[in-house]
Amino acid sequence: MNINELVEKINIGELDETLKKFYGDSKDKIEKQRKRYLNAIKSFRDLYPSREEVSIFSAPGRTEVCGNHTDHQHGCVLAAAVNLDAIAIVAFHEDGIIRLQSAGYEQDHIELDDLKVHQDEKGRTASLIRGTVAQFEELGVHVGGFDAYVTSDVLSGSGLSSSAAFEVLIGTIIDEHYNNGKAGSVKIAKMGQFTENKYFGKESGLMDQMVASVGGFVYIDFEDTTDPIIKKHECDFSKGNLRLFITDTKGSHADLTDDYVSVPSEMKFVAAQFGKQVLREVPEEEFYKKLPQLRSVCTDRAILRAVHYYKDNKRVAMEVEALDNNDFDTFLNLVRRSGRSSAELLQNLYSTKKPSEQGIPLALMLSERILGKKGAYRVHGGGFAGTIQAFVPDELAKEYEEAMISLFGEGCCYNLNIRPVGGVQII
Repeated sequence: MNINELVEKINIGELDETLKKFYGDSKDKIEKQRKRYLNAIKSFRDLYPSREEVSIFSAPGRTEVCGNHTDHQHGCVLAAAVNLDAIAIVAFHEDGIIRLQSAGYEQDHIELDDLKVHQDEKGRTASLIRGTVAQFEELGVHVGGFDAYVTSDVLSGSGLSSSAAFEVLIGTIIDEHYNNGKAGSVKIAKMGQFTENKYFGKESGLMDQMVASVGGFVYIDFEDTTDPIIKKHECDFSKGNLRLFITDTKGSHADLTDDYVSVPSEMKFVAAQFGKQVLREVPEEEFYKKLPQLRSVCTDRAILRAVHYYKDNKRVAMEVEALDNNDFDTFLNLVRRSGRSSAELLQNLYSTKKPSEQGIPLALMLSERILGKKGAYRVHGGGFAGTIQAFVPDELAKEYEEAMISLFGEGCCYNLNIRPVGGVQII
C-alpha cells in the first residue's frame, strides 16, 4: 500500500477494527496503537525515504499459563498470545539485502548471498534474520530482500518472549511475501527455534515460538518434538470477571545462565538413571519406586524438580478442561497449586547465588495478601528473576495494580488481553 494512503487510513480510523482485535477495544488502547503505528511509519520514512509502497506485519508475545519448565522434558504446556507485540513496517525489493532497524538499536544489514552461521553474530538480531532466510532458501524459496523498521512493546527479559516474537515476525514477513504463506504458523515456529539454537546460539524449546506464531490459547504436547500436538482453545476471562496481570519485579537476569541450565540438566540426569533422555519417557510410578536408589546418585533438588515435572505436566490438561468448561474456580486453584510447586519443588523463584534478591517471592507474598483465594498467582517464565503472573478479579484489579506499582515502580505492572491471532500481515 502507498505509504501516504496508509497514514490516511490510520488517521480516519479504517484500521481500528483490526487494532481492536489485536489490542482490546478500549478507546485509550486504540488511540495508543494509532500513535504507535504512525510513529513507526514516520521512523520508516526517515530511514528509507525512497520507499513508497509498504506492508505492516505483527507478531505477539506470549504468556505461559501452565507447564513451568515442562516443555524441555517433552511434556505439555498451556500458553497464550498476548496483546503486546512487535510490528514491522516493510518495503520489499530485489536488492539482495535486508536492512532492518529495530527501535533503539543499530541497523542490521544482511547480505543474502551469505547465509552461513556467523560466530560474531551470536546473540544478535542479525543472526535471527540470517538464519530464517537460510531456512526459506533451503525450502526453495527465493528471498529478494526488504527494508524494515521494527518496534516492539514485548518487554525484553519479561518472560513474555520478545525473541520469539521477533523470530515469528521475520518468518511471517518472508513467508507472506515470498512464499504466499505456504509455510504456515507451525513451520515458522520451528524455523524460529532452529534459528535461535543454531544461529543465535541459545538453546530453547519450541513453546515460545509456537504460541507467538499460532496465537490464542494454545495447548501443546511435545512428546514428539518434530510433530507436536497443537490444539487451539477459546477462553474469555471476562466471563469469570478475571483480568490477567504480569508484573516485572525488576530483578537482574545477569549471571543467571547456570540457574536456567540447571533445571533441564538436572531433570535429564534423573531420566538418565532409567536409560532415558527426558522425564516424559520415564513412567511416574517407576520414578517413585526407585527413589531410594535415585538419592544415592542424584541431588535432592534434582529429584524434587522431577516431581514438579510430573505434577505440573498433569495439571496442564486439568487447566485446559477447566477453562473449556468456564470453571474458573477450579482453574484458579490449579494455578495456585502450580505456583506452589514451582516454589517448593522446582525452586526457581530466586537464585541461590543471590539469596538476598527475592523480588519474585516478594511479589507473590503481596499477591496472596491481596487476592487470597479470589485470584491466583505464580512465577512466570523461566524464573529466578523477572516476572510473576496473576489472575485478578475485576473488583480487586485497581488495588492490585496500585500495590505492585508502589512496590516495584511505574511501568512494572501490565494488564493484558489474550490475542486471538499470532504472526500476521496487517496491511
